Order: sequence, then C-alpha cells, then structure tokens
Amino acid sequence: MPELPDITVYVERLQAKLLGASLLRVRVLNPFLLRTAVPPIAQAEGRAVVGVERLGKRVVLALEGELFLVIHLMIAGRLRWLAAGAKPPGKIALALFEFDRGTLALTEAGSKRLASLHLLAGREALRAMDPGGIDVLTCDLEAFTARLVAGNHTLKRALTDPHLFSGIGNAYSDDILHRARLSPLALTRSLSAAEREQLFDAARAVLTEWTDRLREQAPDWPDKVTAFRPEMAVHGRYGQPCPVCGAPVQRIVYAANETNYCARCQTGGKLLADRSLSRLLKASWPRSIDELG
Repeated sequence: MPELPDITVYVERLQAKLLGASLLRVRVLNPFLLRTAVPPIAQAEGRAVVGVERLGKRVVLALEGELFLVIHLMIAGRLRWLAAGAKPPGKIALALFEFDRGTLALTEAGSKRLASLHLLAGREALRAMDPGGIDVLTCDLEAFTARLVAGNHTLKRALTDPHLFSGIGNAYSDDILHRARLSPLALTRSLSAAEREQLFDAARAVLTEWTDRLREQAPDWPDKVTAFRPEMAVHGRYGQPCPVCGAPVQRIVYAANETNYCARCQTGGKLLADRSLSRLLKASWPRSIDELG
C-alpha cells in the first residue's frame, strides 16, 4: 500500500501537472470504485483543480466550488499520468480523469477491488474522512509521545494505526523500528523516555529520507510505486542480511501481512514467535538468532 513518502510524491507531481487544469470528464469504469452518490460524480466535471492534498494515505484533488475527489489506493491501486491522446490501460483501469492537459488513470492490479473514490462537498465532509493521525514530520516529540502512549499496544500496531499516526503502514514501520533498534512487539508504555525519542527521530529520518529518494527516482512521475524496494533495511528482505550487522532478517507472519526485523539489532538476539512456524515446530522453534547457525 502506498504510504506517506509515496503519496507525498504523487501529490507533488499532481500539483505540478494539474493546478489550474480543468477536469473535463470523469469516467468511472468499475461500479465498485465510487463510494458516494451525493453529490453525483458529474458535478466534478467542468471545474478547475485548485489544490492537491494528502489525507493520510489518500490523495485529494480539490476542485473549485469546494468539491473534493478523494482517492484511496489501498494495496494495489496506482495512479498513472497519460499525455493527451495516449491510450489508457486496459482491464486494470478503474477510472479515468480527463483534464485539458492529459488524463489521470486510476488502476488496480489483481482481482480484488479495494481502491475507492469519494466525491465530497465541503471542507467539513473532507475532515470527517480524516482518521485523525498526526504527521510525525510536523509534530513535536511531546505530541508524538502523547499519541504513542495513548494506549498500551505493540510498537508495530501503534505506528500503523491511522488514528494515531498519519500515513505510516506495514513497509515503513518495519524500517522505522529497525532504525530505532526497537522490537516491533515492544509495548508502547514500556519504552523509556530515551527510547521514545529514539523512535521519534527514527520515524522522521526514515520518512524524510525515503520521500527525498522517491523524489529523485521520479522527477516527472512515480511509475514504480511498490512496498518492496531493495534499498529498504528490513521490510520485504526476509532471509537477507541486515545492512547493519549482517544477521539474516527475520519475520512474523500474520494473516496476509508480515513484519520484518533484525533479531540482533532489535530484540537482543531473540527470535519472536511466528504464528505460522513456531506453532508448527513447537519445541523445535529456535529461541535466538545464534541457534539458527
């Protein structure tokens, strides 16, 4: 799922292409995409784009007359920019936003249709869609700590909770925790003041570095938006060497997701119980990174 760095770059590139552009036509190609009926989607047509914003992991196109097109890409949704006259993508296209400068295509790979589009009237309706998470790049340590300890959850869960923090998901939370040298299963209220500051600094550093890197990699448009990148420290790198200590990256599998971490850097060498494997192996489950040989 595109997270804060990816969405930020989408927003910046859309601002460059669309500010002042007129939305001529909206073609919704899949009936499951559009989640609102009032106002009707046709009311967006003929209006100029006055702003492009990020709302958590959503992209917002602000149109004149206080109408807002809100796009949530979910896991496999992506945005593509097509020059005027270019052929739109085939079966994966869910919607086409035709502007006087080109066409914005919303696509979704795979068979699941999770991406969504809302047309909202008024800033108040837009605020109602905001889960309320704070932006770690603009908040201070005090505000970050207050959100972190609002409940006693694992660090992984807290970082990815959109009601607590804005735009952080499965991918960047792994690398944030690795940078902070903290276990993904440590409880928020168990952290010392120094560890909370460590996590705050790591979150800001990782998100800033990745936003800058993605900007450099996509000077015109982000065509390769993915949650798995070879430059990542631990996310998606199970079994590969940790870039800091060289130990093999470990994982915790749950449902359709997994958490990646370095046992040597983050858990004092202890292997965290993996639901799929530790239950199967039981007594044979290794307890430390050194037992893996």
